[in-house]
Parts: sequence; structure tokens; C-alpha cells
Amino acid sequence: MMAWYQTLWDVSVGPFAEFAFMRRALVATLALAISAAPLGVFLTLRRMSLLGDALSHAVLPGVAVGFMLFGLSLPAMALGGVLAGLAVAAIAGVVSRATRLKEDASLAAIYLVALALGVTLISRQGSQLDLLRILFGSALGVDAAGLLLVAGVASVSVIALAALYRGLVLETFDPVFLAASAGRGWSRRGWIWQQSFLMLVVINLVAGFQTLGTLMAVGLMMLPAVSSRLWHDSLSAQLLNASAQAALAGVAGLLLSYHLDTPSGPTIIGCAGVLYGLSLLLSPGGWLPTVLKRPHRVG
Repeated sequence: MMAWYQTLWDVSVGPFAEFAFMRRALVATLALAISAAPLGVFLTLRRMSLLGDALSHAVLPGVAVGFMLFGLSLPAMALGGVLAGLAVAAIAGVVSRATRLKEDASLAAIYLVALALGVTLISRQGSQLDLLRILFGSALGVDAAGLLLVAGVASVSVIALAALYRGLVLETFDPVFLAASAGRGWSRRGWIWQQSFLMLVVINLVAGFQTLGTLMAVGLMMLPAVSSRLWHDSLSAQLLNASAQAALAGVAGLLLSYHLDTPSGPTIIGCAGVLYGLSLLLSPGGWLPTVLKRPHRVG
């Protein structure tokens, strides 16, 4: 009995208790789970799921410019990523208003150009290892500065989301009522809520690139959010479920990455994918309960 308990401890708790880099990675991942996953829920409810993916790629040129000017300086790359993400979102909005293209089409075109530009810049200035680290991250390599960035972004995001919560909920579910109640100020207020929400998405993606990379950061935001919709109908339950799934995927991914010597970012997103698959199969809105509820024909 004691040997079994010791083995379980060594596998699940030992790495975090023994190594400081595992504890930093754990705190950073849990902070992202608390702040990023609820934003993913709102993205799915607003039918903007692909926006997160587009913005996660769009931050790369800014990260690349920060890397070219200051090397692997986290503040410089983070600031460049935020500015690039916001610039791409703004340009896509301008293009959609000035042409026949819808915003999603213009955003898709611009983020692909931004991704290609970012990869080219990093490849010319740095090594292949630098490129892989920026694209796929290294949760096990989070330092004190990276942890401070993630914790700060998570704190700001939770407070800002709480402040914007009522407006975002009304705009998501009943924009007509919100427009009527806001009167003439609706256009300005709606723009403020929209841009503030996009800002939160961008800074969470930028914070996530330190641990998950620019290509993987959106996974912890969107996969738990999509899964949570299969389990619950109420918004509050979806927000809590998404954060819980993201936290579970983060812990499991870090442990698997440590024991199997696999890249931490993709491993964490892979665990989130497993939870998504289980949700598709077992959740109230999934395949198995739907099949069991079907009426059986009597021969």
C-alpha cells in the first residue's frame, strides 16, 4: 500500500515539489487557464471562434520585431505582439468597411501574411531553435519575468472581464435590448466593449506565447471553451467548466511532458484535445447521451 502511494506521489506531485521550474510552469499555466478560457467561451458564443486563431498568428510579426531589436527580451516581444495583434484586428476592420470583403475574410488574409512575415523575420535574425521556441513555447522554461507577465495579464483580465461582464453578456445574447437601453450612446459603448474584449484576447495570447508559443496559445483558450458548451447551458457554468478543463489539461500536460520528455506546449494542448474528445462522447450534448435518448423501435 505504501509503495503504491509513494509511486503515485512521485508521478503526480513529486516533479512540482522537487523542481522550481515545474512550479513556475504550473503557476503560469493555471493563471492562463483562469484568464484565457473564459474569453474563449465568449468568443464561441459570439461566433468569433476563428478570431482567436487568427490573432494568435497575427502577433508573430510584432514578436519577431521585438526579437530582432532586443533578442529574447520578454517585455519587448510582448509589447510587439500586443501592438501587432491590435494592428491586424484594426486593419481587418478597416478593409471590411472599405471593401466588399467581410471582416472574417479580410482577417484571414491579413493574418496569413502576418504569419509568413513573422516566420521570415525570425528565421533571418535567429536560429531554428529560436523560431521553434517562439512558435511552440516552452512552459518548462518559464522564468521569473515570464511568470510575472502571465500573472499580471491574468489578474488584469479577470478584473476587466468582471467589469465588462454585464455589457458583454447583453451584447452577446440580446444586442437589440442593449441598443434600446443605451439609446444614442449605443454605438460608442458597443465599440468600447468590442475593442476592450479584443484587447483582452490579444494580451492573453501574447502572455500565452511564453508558455505555449504563438501557434499553441489559442488552444488553451478555445478547446476548453468549446468543450464546456457540450456540458452546460448556463453561461456561468460554461465559464467555470472551461477554466477547470484548461487547468486540468495544463497539469496533465506538464506531467506528461516531464515524464515522457515531450514538448510542453503541444502536450498541454493535446491533453485539452483529449478532454474535448471525451466531451464529444460523454457530455449531455455529446454523442453517447444523444444515442441513448433516441426512441427504440418496437418490432
